[in-house]
Amino acid sequence: MGNDGGSIPDRRDLVKSKPKAEALDKANQTRARWGFCALSKRRLQEPVVSCALGKLYNKDAIIEFLLDRDAYGDGENICGHVRSLKDVKTLSLTANQAPVPAGKEPLEHPQFVCPLTLKEMNGATPFVYLRPCGCVLSLAGLNAMRSTPPDGDGQTEKDTCPQCAAKYSHGTDCIPLNPGADEEERLRAALSAQRLLEPVKKSKKRKAAADAAAAEPPAKKAATATIATASNSLRSTLAMEEAKRKAGMSDAVKALYSGKDTGRKETFMTMGTFTRVSRLHEKYCCVLTRRLCSTHSHPVALYVA
Repeated sequence: MGNDGGSIPDRRDLVKSKPKAEALDKANQTRARWGFCALSKRRLQEPVVSCALGKLYNKDAIIEFLLDRDAYGDGENICGHVRSLKDVKTLSLTANQAPVPAGKEPLEHPQFVCPLTLKEMNGATPFVYLRPCGCVLSLAGLNAMRSTPPDGDGQTEKDTCPQCAAKYSHGTDCIPLNPGADEEERLRAALSAQRLLEPVKKSKKRKAAADAAAAEPPAKKAATATIATASNSLRSTLAMEEAKRKAGMSDAVKALYSGKDTGRKETFMTMGTFTRVSRLHEKYCCVLTRRLCSTHSHPVALYVA
């Protein structure tokens, strides 16, 4: 127990040190990155696709993710930058025809090789894919077959893919597979800059309305404009007639249409009345007011229930 006179405790008995983190097996991590889908964690099976960050996916897993972005728990962290199938490229891979060595598990045997150098795609050698065609080659084999010098910037010169003869730019179209942390940050920054240059897309409803308006014949557009002009003219005419009609009203009738901002204090008898009076009601009110005014010498208060 300690401190009871029978034993002397040391620091190990009194202070609990923080346990050491478990050492990760780098070999298994490397094997998982190059032989298994980064999203579904299943073994890579053609068709295999890759994104702008160089990660490897099974195409069916990407389709499941795009249909339901919650299908995989960590899908947003892994491939949240993938918005559609246009953001991934189907890879042209070369199968490894070498037999599985004795004493080695089939899952540990690399599935794909470089078609130029026949080096296995197992993480020991850098591999890249070309954006225009999707061919996967080892970086060493690609540099050996380049027509432009490897020490150039490669931004403007066009090289030819040694497998399918497609044209590509080494500076922008050569995407490393499973890059390191620094290289992935560079690719992510380039992807963000590229998306900032994309035009803003209109919604489908607005685009359909704009297309329909552009497809209308000139005669129909002229007719629509004529109808709008006639409507505005009719509205102006009615407004002028209404103003003339109100100008010819008596003071008693105008009081019925007065708003709340006239400063006149309403009583409990008249509060809320005469807010909306039809023309027919107004006609009879005018007649009744004139008759009452002609028979009485004092002001008449008119109440209508």
